[in-house]
Amino acid sequence: MGRLMKLGAALLISSATYAFALTADEVKAHVMAGKAFCDEVGVAKCVEEIGTKGGKFDKGELYIWANDFEGIITGHPKKPIKGKNLYRYKDKAGNQLFKNFIDVVKADGSGWSDYVWAHPVTKKQAPKSSFVIGIGENQLIGAGYYK
Repeated sequence: MGRLMKLGAALLISSATYAFALTADEVKAHVMAGKAFCDEVGVAKCVEEIGTKGGKFDKGELYIWANDFEGIITGHPKKPIKGKNLYRYKDKAGNQLFKNFIDVVKADGSGWSDYVWAHPVTKKQAPKSSFVIGIGENQLIGAGYYK
């Protein structure tokens, strides 16, 4: 029985570490809160906050990034990629995801875009979807979840 309990505890701990329980609704709500903040304080201050590790919009696996319509990252709380142009970056499936994000915002103002991205726990490529919305005249913010 002791071995069974240890196995159960190990499974519970690993599933808590592995679980990414984000939903489309949670992601969209987080991005919409970011958009409201941007509207309230202005794009520059908003993007600065978005790029702050542990800031208002960095909630563990739920975080917002920002990029302009050239594909240049203007705020990212998880990786030191501010200033990098990712417009031509392709995922393992060949999607130009940042170009796609920009296209969605230019066409509709906001929306969803699917791609593949390395899962932070398994390190394997996994299907992901991000909700993006325009801020200001030439930028967008977004957040995603693993499907």
